[in-house]
Amino acid sequence: MQDNEMKEKQAEQEAAEAKAAEQETAKAAEAEKAEDAKNAEEAAEPEVDPKDAKIEELQNRLLRLQADFENFRRRTNIEKEQLSTFVTANVVGKFLKVLDNFERAEASVEKGDNVDAVVDGMKKIRRQFEDAFKDLKVEEIEAQNAKFDPNIHEAVMRGHNPELDDEIVDMVFEKGYKLGDKVIRHSKVRVNTNE
Repeated sequence: MQDNEMKEKQAEQEAAEAKAAEQETAKAAEAEKAEDAKNAEEAAEPEVDPKDAKIEELQNRLLRLQADFENFRRRTNIEKEQLSTFVTANVVGKFLKVLDNFERAEASVEKGDNVDAVVDGMKKIRRQFEDAFKDLKVEEIEAQNAKFDPNIHEAVMRGHNPELDDEIVDMVFEKGYKLGDKVIRHSKVRVNTNE
């Protein structure tokens, strides 16, 4: 149903865009006709300076280009808004199942049912989160025992462990995540120093 509403809205927006584009094109055509009429009148008058005619022609061309660019900009903004809405709806849709299961787990805890079943349910919910991240191509940043990289890690402490080399992450306080090469959240880590 939401897809139908989105398609209807998109069709309405496209119709509005087409109408606006037709109006701009009609205005440009009228300007061109007026220019042609004026040029015809000027052609009848032998005293027309060719430089003035060229200036006017260029001004009219500029007006048409501006109208075309304005139409393009308007269409692009509408398309960006539609894409943003579509992407947000897609992401929210992936997490609605997880939210439903959280609500079921809360209801189960309130009933005082089997604690082991609740723990098992929470593990399944975690797997659902991980699956949703995998579908969205969101990856956890590997940090434990990795060399410190300020591009993906955020050092919040320094530690001392002679068994590890310098600049090695020896503890992760908060996992980091990335989408492709873009870091969504840096890993908060403790970095080893043997000085």
